Parts: sequence; C-alpha cells; structure tokens
Amino acid sequence: MKTIILYTDGACSGNPGPGGWAALLMHGDHEKMLSGADPDTTNNRMEMMAVIEGLRALQEPCLVRVHS
Repeated sequence: MKTIILYTDGACSGNPGPGGWAALLMHGDHEKMLSGADPDTTNNRMEMMAVIEGLRALQEPCLVRVHS
C-alpha cells in the first residue's frame, strides 16, 4: 500500500479573524500543495481544514502519516 506524508498547518489573525490553511502531500518525488482561506474563522478550524482537505485530495486508499 502506498504511503503518503501529509504536512499541514493553519492559523488566523485574531481568534476569530481572517485565517488560512495549507497542506503538502508527498509521495516519493511527487508533491501536491493545497491551500485555502476564510475571512472569519478560528485557528483550530484552520488546523482541521488543512488535514481534512489534504485527506480529501487522496485518490485511492493509502497509508497516511500526518504531521500537523
């Protein structure tokens, strides 16, 4: 089974306030960067969105190691 490394982070300015998230999926030499933002959010929501969207990007069953 393929192993994917998923690096994630999320933050906001103020809590709540404008925030963003990013996720980097890595497998061998392949990388895929994802990111998003919300004008009114919390740091916890952005942290979770990074993981959720990273997992949502997977196209087949695989082992995932998340580093948040």
